[in-house]
Amino acid sequence: MTVKRFSLCLILGIALATGWMGARTLAAGKSQARSSANASPQTAKAVFEKMMTDLSNWGRWGKEDQLGTINLITPEKRREAARQVTEGFSVSLARDTDTEKAIDNANPLEHKMSVGVDDEFNMDSYSVFFHGFGHTHFDALSHVFYQGRMYNGFPQTSVTSEGAKYLAATNYAEGIFTRGVLVDIPRLRNVPYLETADRITASDLDAWEKKTGVHIQSGDAVFIRTGRWARRAAVGPWDIGSQSAGLDPDCARWFKQRGISLLGGDGASDAIPSPVAGVNFPIHLLVIVAMGTPMLDQCDLENLAKAAASRNRYTFLLTFAPIRLKGGTGSLVNPIAVF
Repeated sequence: MTVKRFSLCLILGIALATGWMGARTLAAGKSQARSSANASPQTAKAVFEKMMTDLSNWGRWGKEDQLGTINLITPEKRREAARQVTEGFSVSLARDTDTEKAIDNANPLEHKMSVGVDDEFNMDSYSVFFHGFGHTHFDALSHVFYQGRMYNGFPQTSVTSEGAKYLAATNYAEGIFTRGVLVDIPRLRNVPYLETADRITASDLDAWEKKTGVHIQSGDAVFIRTGRWARRAAVGPWDIGSQSAGLDPDCARWFKQRGISLLGGDGASDAIPSPVAGVNFPIHLLVIVAMGTPMLDQCDLENLAKAAASRNRYTFLLTFAPIRLKGGTGSLVNPIAVF
């Protein structure tokens, strides 16, 4: 081979290799760009604290109020919700209870059976630490506090080893019956699920309303799908407590403007790590403490998303009730959507 031909081959090889590496770099860059495009800059703590004041519903329904935005579910709202039922088709929004310890279920449910008792009965008992990332549950307004205060100014010290004196789950023992709305962000972005670094902003919520023609109204229960369980099925469990798609704080202002009664999600709703410097779970704080809006965490919205998409319909009747546990800060629940 002549020097000239060798040089030409070498140049061609370098060009091909560079092109291949460039293609890989471009592909990786596109993936990183998607996550970066869906992530928002951090919110300053001072801005967050102003939002805690601006979005506050303290005193709105009286200084002794313990229901918060559930007050927005009026008798007329319940009648409107009942009119959502045109088929009678129902979908559970809960996961099966999980007894297996995993990186995203640090506190599995303990289920013990007593079989053939008195030759007549099969009985069981269970215990569970339901707050966390493994179980579908309801967060009462006594669940979180900020600077020593819970919703409506009730002191955090009123929650003791005996339970919550105020804002307990028993305040909702009559049940929740209202219009539910699904906001399916992966469907909006045309992806099967969000990646763990993705963030949801108020502009996404506006875009979903425009796409579906559904305007979220006072008293609605809003469920935000990130596709958490679809991602788990595809890639396996991960440490969701350290990295999770979720809502930016600007969504809380949007929720206040719409007057939602309840916020649900397939994770904790909060973006993790926190988008607010020095503040953990800012959505929980803004929504529960400031606004007085209870939350449903770790819902499974996959079947609901399929049912809604097949009907091109994203509103439904939502019903559920927490266990009547005196002093409880929440409860395991099985929310039901009925079309």
